[in-house]
Amino acid sequence: MSQGQDLLEVVRRRLAEAGAEPTPARVAVALREQGRLLGDAEVLGVVASLRSEMVGSGPLEPLLAAPDVTDVLVTAPDEVWVDRGGGLERTEVRFRDAAEVRRLAQRLDDARPWVDARLPDGTRLHAVLPPVAVAGTCLSLRVLRPRAFGLAELVAAGTVPPGGDRLLRALLAARLSFLISGGTGSGKTTLLSTLLGLVGPAERIVLAEDSAELRPDHPHVVRLETRPANQEGVGRVTLRDLVRQALRMRPDRLVVGEVRGAEVTDLLAALNTGHEGGCGTVHANAACDVPARLEALGSTAGLDRAALHSQLAAALSVVLHLVRDRSGRRRIAELHVLERDRAGFVVTVPAAVWSPDGFQEAQGWGRLMRLCERGGGR
Repeated sequence: MSQGQDLLEVVRRRLAEAGAEPTPARVAVALREQGRLLGDAEVLGVVASLRSEMVGSGPLEPLLAAPDVTDVLVTAPDEVWVDRGGGLERTEVRFRDAAEVRRLAQRLDDARPWVDARLPDGTRLHAVLPPVAVAGTCLSLRVLRPRAFGLAELVAAGTVPPGGDRLLRALLAARLSFLISGGTGSGKTTLLSTLLGLVGPAERIVLAEDSAELRPDHPHVVRLETRPANQEGVGRVTLRDLVRQALRMRPDRLVVGEVRGAEVTDLLAALNTGHEGGCGTVHANAACDVPARLEALGSTAGLDRAALHSQLAAALSVVLHLVRDRSGRRRIAELHVLERDRAGFVVTVPAAVWSPDGFQEAQGWGRLMRLCERGGGR
């Protein structure tokens, strides 16, 4: 460790023991206690370094600030990877040692060696400590952009096929309820934020999320976020709690950031009782898997298969499915409508499939057009 790094470590430890943030005055006092007198510029430099390490993201900050970076992954002090939309690539960023990596996970303790947290700039942090992480502390950071992409930008990036923007606008104008499905990192949140930005400015959007990630460019957005239990095991607020509260807040559009549990029953019930245009995301390998996925989630709330499909048939109109191809590009692969099969269960039917030249019509195209023409009626 260099002399400068050694000084930073001493001051950092002094402030950490006092539970104090690295303000210029506190840093100057800590330096004087070490017999070091520095000028204003040097003190401010130490403050910046300490703030980056103690309340920011340390050496990762340049990566998180890069406009094209969506994910930053740390697997070892000398192994830092990023995703710029074209797959993972290793960077030249290095930590001094394993202790510096661990300090970024300072909210952790050995009794609970993992955590989901959020940095001051909104970046989502997931960290796992040894011994669960065998080779050392692992960090996974999901970068949140300060603004949502415009629909034209998604068309230019290839996420939406040429002309697909018109179809998406028609879907929103008709107030059809929809889910965006796809795997992890396929761009579900990005697309949903963009689409919500197209909602009329007179409408009130209420978001319920596990982690506040949606950033729609819209003048009237209410954001609700879950809360874990405290150290005494009380105070937990679940996504299901938030959905129920949102229904009392006069939403024009009820949005569940990610449907992942028993809250699916409350969302479907809401969409069946006059709350048209509701939407959210769900993890699924394909659009045709969404009914089964929702069926599994509904079972966690005690909703049997027949009841779930009855609710689903009347609540949901469209599924937009996103994929990430081998080049790393995120794109809409297909758009499905929902119908009942002969047994009365809901299945999805392809209405439009992705093509480099635009959406290609499929079996359910006629039903989709009818839905868009008559609005949210089914």
